[in-house]
Amino acid sequence: MDTRVSQADQDKWNARYRERAYATRTRTSALLAEWLPKLNLRETHPRAIDVACGTGRNAIYLARRGWQVDAVDISAVALDQLTETATAQSLPIKCIQMDLEDGVRRPAGLFTAGRYDLAVMVRYTNLPLIDNLKGVLKTGGYLIVEEHLVTDADVVGPRNPKFCVAPDALRDVAAGLDIIAYREGAVNDHDGRPAALAQLVARTP
Repeated sequence: MDTRVSQADQDKWNARYRERAYATRTRTSALLAEWLPKLNLRETHPRAIDVACGTGRNAIYLARRGWQVDAVDISAVALDQLTETATAQSLPIKCIQMDLEDGVRRPAGLFTAGRYDLAVMVRYTNLPLIDNLKGVLKTGGYLIVEEHLVTDADVVGPRNPKFCVAPDALRDVAAGLDIIAYREGAVNDHDGRPAALAQLVARTP
């Protein structure tokens, strides 16, 4: 793990994971589960990056299906929990601690061009980072992103628009990719509560 992260942000997220604030968030992203079987892959042993992975619900899903996964998060506590799971189940997951808000200090080799067949970013709002993710995909590689959408509706998720995306913003930052699917609007989350989401599935030309 790379420990060069913002201490204040690391402390904040470590506290949340110690308090098990996301203990019930174990179900794989419905968007990832829907689209993973549909991906046209060229590699026998594909590689993915799971950005802001938390305790790894999506990384674990991928690894159980034969993917090699680099799982990236700021929280050492979350990554320790994921490492324990991966070790117990012999899953090919590499945990990397990193402050994704820091555009300068990034582990060497992580954002190498053409490294991944798939990049996943679920409910972590950092639109500028998508340009980096586009660059690390192989030709024909896929990007799957899900973000909370700015809305006045009574839905789950952050109320601060800083942590949501405006309408069409996610589609706009995917410029240069072939967009396979794009949806915005209200959905029922896995627990039945309404959520407002922007969802993107795209591929490098």
